[in-house]
Amino acid sequence: MIKMNLSPLTKGLVEIKNGQMAGKREVVLKPASKLLVKVLEVMKNYGYITGYECHDDNRGGIIVVSLNGRINNCGVISPRFSVKVKDIERFESRYLPARNFGKLILTSTKGIVSNEEAKGSGIGGKLLAFVY
Repeated sequence: MIKMNLSPLTKGLVEIKNGQMAGKREVVLKPASKLLVKVLEVMKNYGYITGYECHDDNRGGIIVVSLNGRINNCGVISPRFSVKVKDIERFESRYLPARNFGKLILTSTKGIVSNEEAKGSGIGGKLLAFVY
């Protein structure tokens, strides 16, 4: 059997989605990554998760995420498309189910931001993930 290694971001978001569907209140994510922590921070700012705690286990690190039942779906966007400000709306209609419902998370020169922050700042970037 061939074991595929997923990126920590992909693995983390899949585990959050599965934990949410199973009705769990907490999910343990490992390995931890700085990118995953920043994506979780955006999700926390918009109320999709209650919070998270990072622990160092001298291996890959552990993140304990507290769920609040607001996530219907979340996932990684692969390949990471480059988007300009004017193209963000096209990707919103592709990945999100309705207008003003859910968030796209993207990297930019200002760090990891949501689609609303990117449009407000007038900056583009690369798409990372979606959550709704």
